[in-house]
Amino acid sequence: MRISTTIFLTDETITPVRLARELEQRGFGGLYLPEHTHIPVARDTAYPAGGELPREYGRTLDPFVALGQAAAVTERLALGTGITLIAQHDPIALAKQIATLDHLSGGRFTLGLGFGWNKEEAADHGVDWPTRRDLGRDRLNLMRALWAPEPTAYEGEFGHSVHASQAWPKPAGGAPRTLLGGAAGPKLFAQIAAQTDGWMPIGGRGLAEALPLLKEQWEKAGRDPKTLEIVPYAVLPTPGKLAHYAELGCEEVVLQLPPEGEAEVLRVLDAYAQYL
Repeated sequence: MRISTTIFLTDETITPVRLARELEQRGFGGLYLPEHTHIPVARDTAYPAGGELPREYGRTLDPFVALGQAAAVTERLALGTGITLIAQHDPIALAKQIATLDHLSGGRFTLGLGFGWNKEEAADHGVDWPTRRDLGRDRLNLMRALWAPEPTAYEGEFGHSVHASQAWPKPAGGAPRTLLGGAAGPKLFAQIAAQTDGWMPIGGRGLAEALPLLKEQWEKAGRDPKTLEIVPYAVLPTPGKLAHYAELGCEEVVLQLPPEGEAEVLRVLDAYAQYL
């Protein structure tokens, strides 16, 4: 099982370059970065984990810029987002960012997608909250039209369309590996089966109970059961927990690193070395 990591990189933490080099040298599989463009101070949306919103949420580095730095100083380290808030992006510009990063990194990019939790942040991007899932589906379809091998037009449902266009570079393999995050449920599982390569559940709690439902949707969509990828995300590891994921067929798990400076992050990497 590949052991990857995630961290809220900020202006106060270890740098992307230093972290990426350390991860590759130590044998970790990948680095995934979250995304928040901003956090409105006045908000009604509760922090999903409860309590006060942690400081790092409002200081998060742009994941694509940070991953570009990480790509430039590594050769094997997988790179990904966990998660890209797809409804908050112009899909034409996002398709170019993703294709460029995947091209320059030699096909190392995984697109982790999600729909977010902060209504105020989304509203500032013009997102109508009840339609965010359909909007995300539509924008992914548009991006895939731009990644297609031949110029392909796409008529969007939410105000974004694209003419048949020359759009290079292309992601390796035609599209990056794509995982969808979110809480277990029939709507999410149907979207995973229709559009992506698998599920990125936060923490992995309840995974054994949810997997049969996801597999049912996957096979209903005509997908090969062997191709479904499950990547537990933001995991605080224990030997028993990782063994459980392995028994469920997970080939990758993403461990949570603290949003701290270099000394503390390296200390945690030392502690995680037992799982490599």
